[in-house]
Amino acid sequence: MRLSAAPQDTLLFDLRFNRSEHDLFSAFRKIYGEKPAVEKRLKALLQRHWLARSEALKNLDLKRDLNPDWFLSEKMVGYVFYVDRFAGNFNGVLDHIGYFESLGINYVHFMPCLKPRPGNSDGGYSVMDYRAINPALGTMQEFEAVAQALREREISVTIDLVLNHTAKEHEWAMKAKAGDIQYQDYYLMFDSQAEVLAYEKTLVEVFPNDAPGNFTYYPEFNKYVWTTFNEHQWDLNWANPEVFLEIADIMLFLANKGVDCLRLDAVAFMWKRLGTNCQNLPEVHDILQALRAATRIAAPAMIHKAEAIVAPRDLVTYLGVGRHTGREANLAYHNNLMVHYWSSLATRDTQLMTYVLRKHFPERFRNASWATYLRCHDDIGWAITDEDCAQVPGIEAFAHRKYLADFYAGQFPGSFARGGIFQENPLTGDKRNSGSFASLAGLESAETELEMEAAINRILMGVALMASFGGLPLLFMGDEIGLLNDYAFAQVPEHAHDNRWLHRPEMPWGKRSAIQQRVFDGTRYIIQQRKACPHLAADIPTRIVAVGNSAVFAFVREGDEGPLLAMFNFSELWQNVPNEFLSAQGALKFLDVLSAASVATPEGYVQLPPYARVWIT
Repeated sequence: MRLSAAPQDTLLFDLRFNRSEHDLFSAFRKIYGEKPAVEKRLKALLQRHWLARSEALKNLDLKRDLNPDWFLSEKMVGYVFYVDRFAGNFNGVLDHIGYFESLGINYVHFMPCLKPRPGNSDGGYSVMDYRAINPALGTMQEFEAVAQALREREISVTIDLVLNHTAKEHEWAMKAKAGDIQYQDYYLMFDSQAEVLAYEKTLVEVFPNDAPGNFTYYPEFNKYVWTTFNEHQWDLNWANPEVFLEIADIMLFLANKGVDCLRLDAVAFMWKRLGTNCQNLPEVHDILQALRAATRIAAPAMIHKAEAIVAPRDLVTYLGVGRHTGREANLAYHNNLMVHYWSSLATRDTQLMTYVLRKHFPERFRNASWATYLRCHDDIGWAITDEDCAQVPGIEAFAHRKYLADFYAGQFPGSFARGGIFQENPLTGDKRNSGSFASLAGLESAETELEMEAAINRILMGVALMASFGGLPLLFMGDEIGLLNDYAFAQVPEHAHDNRWLHRPEMPWGKRSAIQQRVFDGTRYIIQQRKACPHLAADIPTRIVAVGNSAVFAFVREGDEGPLLAMFNFSELWQNVPNEFLSAQGALKFLDVLSAASVATPEGYVQLPPYARVWIT
């Protein structure tokens, strides 16, 4: 007999609380110690949000409880966009749901859409109200309507939640500024310059050109505030359990508005310790585990994606290792796959890519995987270490990073790329790059039919790589039609100081050019083939293999259907791979999934055209 609504809700809450209680409080107590009164408040908060959840969302909770690996399916493909630049506002998004379906998208990420501070808001990441939508995009009611419409078409919704800081105009910050001691403890504030200088000794600058240093002094209340990213972004004090309760409350509020996934921004910086660089500290992982357990209790349909653009040894930990295995973020950005795709394109050599991806990354995770991407809203930071380069003959790390930055700015002789230099540090010589996928891949500079063909194939090879590597592939808005750099950003006062707007053009709705249609059709075809290929589910191991040809990158997906061998030619020249290599990886029929044709030749080797991509079973 079916239970009545209230007893059933109580039963489900108790069952889920019992399931995740240990994950929640073991991590919580690692950070804050035994605090029975706070833990009691936390449990009450979780129960309140669960009871407030709509029936539609409770049904989704049950569906995903029965299929907890839903986001690991080979059928999942994501699309990331700025609402205003894609559709004007949230109501406009409703007009383009059919576009997502035509492309094969079932996961969308609205770039920062919560209410930002007025003026410069770091692209929306300086949030003054987590419970309101940016008025320029619409209202919370309109957001809910869009989320519901997408959910009814089985498209999941992701939004950004900044965990490291708030805008200095946030209600908590305003109270702290007014002298409220309770809210001053929500932030990292110091009375003496000596304390600040002690921390600065081991900190790095994130935006050395625009926001040097990590602290800001405010004479009006005589305190130094920790401001890692910008003066208007105040770092939260996660050592205060009240901050944990506040953020958990916000997360569940957003879950009940229809959010399926939270992209947790700037997580690497959340915990501070004197004498360290205050990044990737162990307490961060306890916080993330406890937050995931909290949402698994009160909104189990929701998953978490960690935004941690860090070195390989640190990146893996955000998907859960050791006692956090299977308990931390469900997704994390594979920035190393992105970096080495561009590195290998510039050098026509995949040896460093093969070494790094095989050396530092496990073949799979428990209940977690990568978000694979090749471009996003942000710049490309050349996360290539001295230690890794030392293992590959002929590469010196600093020179290689400089070469890549110059190459993708179009400043190196013979470069096909067109982009910009972002945040050059004159002290260290480090510099990063801005630019759209298509412009960096050579579509903007192409003058001949041959150059145009090469650029299109670089793009489609990249799409095939991120669609097959292992994880949830993410297309950034416009990449599916090869949008070029938007140099008009420099004419917009609020954008002119930040050349990352170079690769954030407005979506041109209307008739596509022949080239745009080719990129779109090629991208859509790869997505269709991915969805039909169970080898490519994210929980299938990805084993990197060395081909013996430095221009070719390869890996094997060892699925229940047998192995799939993926190979990618990173050069503009034809490359040969012996049939014996394919046989050694378990390939029996030499059938390429993407072309539906055999790739074997009578000569005893596979011939890979320039920028070829093949998925061989």
